[in-house]
Amino acid sequence: MKKVTGIGGIFFKCQDPVATRNWYRDHLGLVTNEYGSLFESRDSENPEKKSYLQWSTFSQGSTYMQPSQKDFMINYRVHDLEALKVELEKSGVEIVDDIESFEYGKFLHIMDPEGNKIELWEPVDQVFEDEYEDEVTK
Repeated sequence: MKKVTGIGGIFFKCQDPVATRNWYRDHLGLVTNEYGSLFESRDSENPEKKSYLQWSTFSQGSTYMQPSQKDFMINYRVHDLEALKVELEKSGVEIVDDIESFEYGKFLHIMDPEGNKIELWEPVDQVFEDEYEDEVTK
């Protein structure tokens, strides 16, 4: 079973998320919005298919990364999240929550052995493709 298919997002805490996003926009050219920045890539097995990586800043007080005490979290793109959850449970991996579904995909959070919270995402890329096109053409 194919598990992780790529990086889906990089999230990190900072003192001032808006100023940090703006700094990356102004100095490194990221196209930003209230959520951060989207990066477009291509699926190596299907180059016609676009995929996206979400880069986001969070406030120091954010609880989104809990129960991890770390200031970052990596989101991994996966295929068939429900089957993967069953495998992870059988392997004794700590599952933090239940699968949640949104228009842009399904999510599940797990913990690695070092106490890092990991976000697993089965994406619906079309939603991001529409948003990315809108952001780039502004």
